[in-house]
Amino acid sequence: MKKTLLATAIAGALGVSAAAQAATVYDQDGTRLDLYGRIALGVSGGGEEVNEAGQKINGSEFRDVYSRFGLRGSQRISDDLTAFGNFELRPRLDEVNRDDQQVRNSFLGLRSNQFGTVQAGNFDNFYLNTVAAPFDVYIDKGLELTGGGFQGRGDSLGYISPNLEGFQVYLMAKHYTGNGNEAGSEGSNSSTINTAGGAVYEVDALRLALGYTQDRVSAGGIGENVYGGSASYEFMPGFSGRLAYEYQSDNVDKIGLGMSYAINEWSFNLDYYRIESQGERKAEERERELSTSRNSWAAGAYYAVSSNFDVFAEVHEADQDTILDRDTTGSQLGDNLRDVRDNVYWLVGARYHF
Repeated sequence: MKKTLLATAIAGALGVSAAAQAATVYDQDGTRLDLYGRIALGVSGGGEEVNEAGQKINGSEFRDVYSRFGLRGSQRISDDLTAFGNFELRPRLDEVNRDDQQVRNSFLGLRSNQFGTVQAGNFDNFYLNTVAAPFDVYIDKGLELTGGGFQGRGDSLGYISPNLEGFQVYLMAKHYTGNGNEAGSEGSNSSTINTAGGAVYEVDALRLALGYTQDRVSAGGIGENVYGGSASYEFMPGFSGRLAYEYQSDNVDKIGLGMSYAINEWSFNLDYYRIESQGERKAEERERELSTSRNSWAAGAYYAVSSNFDVFAEVHEADQDTILDRDTTGSQLGDNLRDVRDNVYWLVGARYHF
């Protein structure tokens, strides 16, 4: 793969130590099984002052920082066709007897150099792989573009085209069943397919991407598609810049600008977003428009102590005041809004990769 901004940005987010290879458990006669993961712990504070239940959440806290454990297997069927599978768990290591571990990035598929890749299962929304990827450089908070968990992960089918002279297409569909709904209720007798996709073009140090993801009401969304585009360029070895624009009807406009820099064992990220959003609320039996804008920024520093161990520090300021929240009701702000205020969020910690 060409050395592009995407590779540089990901290296900045994961730390140079993330380059450590997974441990190969078995590799014989075209069948391979790898073991991979990381143990990550840290201390965080700041961010939103209270959660939806009115509880304080911005105090300092010792926490697990997305530790994970996974198995990755593949088997060569022919010179052009390979079957593969991935199984990943995300445990919680910050409290004894924590029982809310997650299964994620677990899928199977077929890969052909000539025809592309088909996969099914639990994986990120392909909008992340295309448009948002150059900005997905932070361990925790900092990505303001639509991320992989948006209308993604679980019950999904995806296709990735072969790389044709730097051009590649991503398409996926996520299925929402009507099973489990109350009989006779809206949506109980039907299922929904939510789609997403995009295209990426890479040439030398330049990466361009366009993509979209649906956000259907029947899938828990607002009924307006998200569209976006991004550009990234590596100006010199270790230094890259990125630019993105994202649009969702009249609801949200986002402009993102960022950079990554790596030198020796150090790597750094810095990003800025201008976000314009609109919504509606009811006040004293009359409707009026609520327009909000905010300036969000994030920064991170990472130091590779060894090829498998790194330490990190990140800060993020979302600049939130009053924002849309479809899952919360408030007597003063109306059915679709809650009052959200935040301080600068910070996170420091360490990770061991294997």
